[in-house]
Order: sequence, then structure tokens, then C-alpha cells
Amino acid sequence: MDFHVLKACALAAALAVPAPRAKAADAYPARPIRSIMTVAGGADIIARLVAQGLTVSLGQPVVVETQSGAGGAIGAENVARAAPDGYTIMLTSASALVMNRFLSKSAHLDPLRDFTPITKAFETVALVVASPSLPANSIRELIEYAKRNPGKISYGTSGVGTTHHLSGESIRLLTGIDWVHVPYKGGPPVITDLIAGEIQVGFSILATAAPFIASGKIKILAVNGAKRYHVIPNVPTVSEQLAGYEPPSTWGGYFGPAGMPQDLVARLHDAIVRVLDSPGVRAKAEDIGFPIATSTPEELRATIRRDIEYTAGIVKAIGIKPE
Repeated sequence: MDFHVLKACALAAALAVPAPRAKAADAYPARPIRSIMTVAGGADIIARLVAQGLTVSLGQPVVVETQSGAGGAIGAENVARAAPDGYTIMLTSASALVMNRFLSKSAHLDPLRDFTPITKAFETVALVVASPSLPANSIRELIEYAKRNPGKISYGTSGVGTTHHLSGESIRLLTGIDWVHVPYKGGPPVITDLIAGEIQVGFSILATAAPFIASGKIKILAVNGAKRYHVIPNVPTVSEQLAGYEPPSTWGGYFGPAGMPQDLVARLHDAIVRVLDSPGVRAKAEDIGFPIATSTPEELRATIRRDIEYTAGIVKAIGIKPE
């Protein structure tokens, strides 16, 4: 065979060998990214700070879309159906992602099967607050007062099956007190009715309650979390005052649709964590009561497993039925 023919054949054969596949993250991102936020309230500030940081670091616009209707189910559904290409991510909460499935017969999304964990973002500082007229200044005193006045104390939460509702029912189960749950559509109305004297106790987050605590219109009985919050170091946790009490998770975290390539997950994880860990974002988050708390994807997945087990136990004990 002629030398030139051999050379041509060799070249053709080389061209026919497929080049190594580029990693999904190599050309990412090539267009704007949607950041869907399924939780309302102060978390939108965190979402927008992260979006601004990602826009700079990734070189493409990151657009925040608030889709908090139906307890976050609408936004979560949209994310679950999106392509797992890194162009749709979600900031959601333990309450929206884990607890909805225990409350609605139509809820079919599985937080472990239908989403890809990226990183935890923050913890929410939850509080037990009360009317200044309530003759109790701690959880211990509240429990003693409630035992002396069965059925006469009502506590408000942001809704049936929320972390706040589960907290109130956990206290009831542990102590045997008879108090009345009053569910609201969101957190601010709890504070409004607490100030008006319609209810005596409320479960809230620091971001919502802080201005009214500062003005003396409501008072704090406890931090409803795993540890004290350094901004209010003299306020004990519920667990310190009630043996056996386990506070529910109050995290917020980033997710993508199921099936995201690991290199994309790693790229987004590193970029988001860098923004969250920056001094400016940390300081702002602390100011509004959302202290930054990041994780690996695996740690977030393990947290969700624990939350499902915890929620299932409480829901069964108090008899919440999906509607």
C-alpha cells in the first residue's frame, strides 16, 4: 500500500477514536441559573446574597425566584421536574422539604429520592416567646403555670405540622400539660395576636420576633434549638429546662434535581460555601438570626434521614393525619 494511503488511513482511524468526555462542570455555566426559594421570611436575604456572590464567581446571572406557595411544595415540584444540569437549584427548609410529606395526601416528593443535596446553608434561631402579662418567665415556670391552669393557655405557630407545632406538641407529650394549639398562616400573625392578647405563648424565629422583643411588647422564654444563641447568651434552651426534649431541625439548605453529576454538585457546593463563609454574608446572616452552617452533601443527606425519623415519630404520637 502506498505510504500516503497508509498515512491517510492512520489519520482517519485517529479521528474516529472518540475524545475523552469533558466533565459536566468544565463548560458550566453557559447561561443564567435559576435559584428557587421555597421558604418565606428572612431567608430571602440569604438567597439573594448567595445569588449575588455566585453571579460574580460563576460568571453568569443567578436569578432568585420565590415560590413558597403550598408550604413550598410548588417550588419543590418545579425543581424536581427540572433537568439535573445545574441550571435550577433550590433553597428550602427542613419544614418545607421533610414535613410536607406527612401533612398532605397529595405530597409525593421524597426528599432523598427526588433531590440532590448540595449543602446546608444556615440554621434558624427559633424561640418560645410570650405575652409580658403571662406570669411565667421561663419554660419551667410556663409548665408549672399550665399545670395549674389546664386548657387556659393557647400557643400560636406558623401552621399545623411545622417545626413550631411539633415543638409545642413535644412539650405537651413530655409534661402532660393541656394547652391549645392555634395555627396561623405564617409567622408574623403569631406575633400580632400575641401582642393583642389573643394567645399567651408563641413559637417564632428571631428574625420575626426581634423588633417586638426589643420594644418590650413580647418576652423570650427560651431558645428552641440545640444550643444557646450567642447574641442572647443568657436565654437558656428548652432542652436545658425540660429533660428529654429534642428540638426539631431548623436548617435551610441548597438542593438540585435528582441525578445531578457529581462534578456539578462539587462545583456548586464549593461556590455556594465560599459565598456563605465570606465575612460579609456571615455578619448579615447573624444580624437577622440565620447563622451560617454549611455541610457536605453527604452530611445533609444524613440530616434529612434523621429528620424523617424524628418527624414520623412525633406525627404518629400526636395523631396528625394527612389532608
